[in-house]
This record gives sequence, C-alpha cells and structure tokens, in this order.
Amino acid sequence: MRSFFAKLKRGLTKTHQQLTAQLQDVLGDSAVLDDELFEEIETVLIAGDCGIEVATELAARVRERCKRENVRKSPEVLSRIKEEMAAILSDPPGERTAGAGSDKAAGVASQLHIIVFVGVNGVGKTTSIGKIGAHYAAQGGKVIFAAADTFRAAAGDQLEIWSERANAQIVRSAPGGDPAAVAFDAVKAAQARGIGHVLIDTAGRLHSKSNLMDELSKIRRSVDKALAGAPAEVEVLLVMDATTGQNGLAQAMEFTKAVGVTGLVLTKLDGTAKGGIVLAIAHQLKIPVRWIGVGERIDDLETFDAGEFVAALFD
Repeated sequence: MRSFFAKLKRGLTKTHQQLTAQLQDVLGDSAVLDDELFEEIETVLIAGDCGIEVATELAARVRERCKRENVRKSPEVLSRIKEEMAAILSDPPGERTAGAGSDKAAGVASQLHIIVFVGVNGVGKTTSIGKIGAHYAAQGGKVIFAAADTFRAAAGDQLEIWSERANAQIVRSAPGGDPAAVAFDAVKAAQARGIGHVLIDTAGRLHSKSNLMDELSKIRRSVDKALAGAPAEVEVLLVMDATTGQNGLAQAMEFTKAVGVTGLVLTKLDGTAKGGIVLAIAHQLKIPVRWIGVGERIDDLETFDAGEFVAALFD
C-alpha cells in the first residue's frame, strides 16, 4: 500500500502544482484571514478543475469552520481545507446497496457481487476489470468476467487474456451477439458454480448517444432478471479517464440517468493536472470514487481512500 501511495503521489504531481501548491502560496504565513482570502481560495479551487459549485461550497465550509473554531493562523486554514476535501470525497452515506460488506472488501463475497462497468471509449474499462478481478482473486475470491462488449471483436480476446492473468473464468459470445444475454448467462453461471464476483464489460459509448445508453439499461435489466429476486449486491461503476476534466461531469450525469451509476473508477491519474474533477463529481452527483488507477501494471489500481488521496495531493 505504501508503494501505491508513492505512485499516487507521483501521479498527482501536476494537480499538486496547479491546485495545492497555489493554495499553500495563498495561505502564506503573512496571510490575513478575511473574506478576500477565502475568495482567493475559491478562485484557486476553480482553476484547479474542482468546478464552481464545489469550489464555492468548499470555501464557504472552511470559512464557517474557521470562524466557529476561532482559527487565527493560515496553516490551520489549510488543515481545514484538507479535512473538508476529504469529507466531500468520502463515501456518501446510503449510496451502497446492502451486500457483501467486509467479506467483499477482503475479496470473498458473502453473497453474489455484480459489477457492471460503463464508460466512453478509451477510458480503460477492460483493463480496469482485469485489475479489479485480479484484486478479488488475490484475496481468495472467485471471479467470472462477462464479455458483454460484443461489438469490438478484440474486446472479448482482450478480456480473455485478462481472465487468465486474474485467474478468473469468462463468459463470452460470438462477435455481434446480444450483450444483455452475455450478462444474463454470466450471472447464471456464477450462481451455478458458486462464484462470488461477476464483472461485466460493456462496449464503450458516447454518453450523448441515447440508443447506446438504452442498451446499457437493457444489460442492467438482464442482470435483475437473472437474479430473479436472489440476494445480491449490484454496482454500476463508471470508468473515467482522469484527464477528461470538466467534461467528465457531463459523462457522469448521463450515465447516471441511464443506468444509475453507483461509483467511479478513475484511471490515468498518473500525469494529469485534472485531479480536482474528482471533487466536482463527488459533490454534485454524490457518486463515490471506488477505485483509482495510476499506471499500467496489474497492481496500479487500488481501492480509493479519501484521506490518502488528499494526503497525496498536499504532503
């Protein structure tokens, strides 16, 4: 985990330079804690790709806390900024469905755990599935992949390679097959074989194409049909390229409307200056970040920890 923290810290270097280093400059030792200072903080947050809404609220929260707690020194203001950032990024209460709980976190699901992965083209969905599947398998879980991206011939082959790396089983169809049927078959196979985790790949699509978004809804319905009322935890994870910036917010909104996104997988954090978008999405849509990726290796994707993320930004 410490090696991953070091990778995360390196990956957030540009965001640190653009966002947190400027905050630290604004909050120099001689800074006067007045309304003008908090306006400067808000401006820096907006420039750091946090978005106007979250920047305004974050600055207001910090201002109120500093008044209430009688803060006098600028380093203490910075401490409050870090705490409020972590609070925004923390898992929103009630967002998770009841499910495998701590067993799932350890890799061994106490009931069927299904994840549908969605996102636009080129964000790293298939790679993320492989890495997350490997994570669960390494913790003792049994995993099956569903190759429901049937439009791109290479997608099933790529997922099959990842299934071998991750020690996971796979369900796929002939090219051009029905993606919803693949998802259905994978859930049924997991139930029959006593497999705890079903990870469903889907074709990349533009969030603005309604017919493709409708297909995602069909996949989601097929999962419910396969379950037939059986207890399960079903997540819909939006895989998003961290370099996307504010356009990522529009993506998240449309995918959430179509399939009820429950969490985010943020990829390509290495080398981006747009890490602030995580705050904007978490605040406006109340969608928690579940996983973050900082490279291409199989262990370069880890579960998200809000406190660790903020520490990597500032320290």
